[in-house]
Amino acid sequence: MPRPSTGWMTRPWSRPVSAPRAFWVYRAGFAFCWALMTTLSLLFQVQVARLDPVQLVVVGTVLEASCFLGEIPTSVVADRFSRRASVIIGLVVAGVGFALQAVPSFGAILAAQVVWGIGYTFVSSADVAWVVDEVGGDRVQPVLVRGTQLALAAGLVGTVAAGALGLLGLGLPLVVSGAGMVLLAGWLLFRMPETWRPAAASGPGLRSAFRAAGHTFVEAVRASRASRLVRAFCLIGLLTGLSSEVVDRLWTARVVNQLGLPPWFDGLPHASAVWFTGFALVGQALALGTSVLANRISPAVAGGDRPHRLLAVLTGLQVAAVVGFAVSGLLLPALLALWVRDATRAVAEPVQNAWLHRDLDPATRATVGSVVTQADALGQVAGGPPLGALATRTSIPLALLVAAVVQAPTVALFARLGRPVGRADGAGRTGTVSPAPPSP
Repeated sequence: MPRPSTGWMTRPWSRPVSAPRAFWVYRAGFAFCWALMTTLSLLFQVQVARLDPVQLVVVGTVLEASCFLGEIPTSVVADRFSRRASVIIGLVVAGVGFALQAVPSFGAILAAQVVWGIGYTFVSSADVAWVVDEVGGDRVQPVLVRGTQLALAAGLVGTVAAGALGLLGLGLPLVVSGAGMVLLAGWLLFRMPETWRPAAASGPGLRSAFRAAGHTFVEAVRASRASRLVRAFCLIGLLTGLSSEVVDRLWTARVVNQLGLPPWFDGLPHASAVWFTGFALVGQALALGTSVLANRISPAVAGGDRPHRLLAVLTGLQVAAVVGFAVSGLLLPALLALWVRDATRAVAEPVQNAWLHRDLDPATRATVGSVVTQADALGQVAGGPPLGALATRTSIPLALLVAAVVQAPTVALFARLGRPVGRADGAGRTGTVSPAPPSP
């Protein structure tokens, strides 16, 4: 049994709530602030900051490069010191970056991506690793699914709030979202529990702490190489990242500049804010309904040891949706395709996270999870600028079609994970991480 951790950043400042409840509050609060920030941020960059397609993709590339560079060091902090402290620090730093995006200049927006990207890496994988440690790998699937559903519901509220604030100014939701992240970090500081404690360092002092952190990173890399599941997820993350950046960054420009918005609200200031708030609300409502329905119809499939068929189908639907968004010449069919992509991603995320983290060694769980996240970030850094340049020189639809082709092999990769594996890959389950060999 892990001993309770000590220190002002590793224990609650008042009576803690249960781990599932803390996780659900965190997921809902994060989703609310995330919706406040993302609902109109791209619209702000297109209409207020006047960024062109290449600049839009460069903004995303800088963000992903920051995540790529910060992912492993910050995850080592979570594995060697405290998951709880990592999450709280990350929320504060990300909140500052969220607010900084409200400055309508290309340079300030780029700087904001660096700040909130680094903040996000403190949270990435540390949050899932924390709840898996506190709840247990065999019982975490329902907690993660409930967290996703609460996040989707909170996202709906955040989207409405973003639309209301956006009528006053497209930059206002960005500032409020940053403040909300800092407030959420304050609540967690008082109420978030943590019973997990890292292995003791080999000696006192800062040098020993860094030596232990380096050892954690080496062991995480060994565990990643030893697991077929982790290796496959890294390749899937790379291909997904190569394809997703251009879709995530250019869909707003395609809607505004190519498909066009109906003139129904042209008399209102910032009428486009009303439309994009509505688009986000419909998308999030569909994602929430799909998540609830999928987990009621097939909970055994979603929570099983090998949900490869479900993930293959969901990924195939995402690829088809990107193609539909690219080729549609009408606004409504294009939006339907985009909403299908978002809904299937909402269903797949908790299933994939639970499958990956279920059998990882607690000592390196956050770092191994970050290796997978880093593969996605690397893909976005490598794929974003070339596809953005392709969109500028030819057309956005062509770049989207190329993105769909790049992501298509992930369907087969998920399907192949259902095949039996040998003893070299673990002790029984597909993709189980074998204990890392001792250091020489």
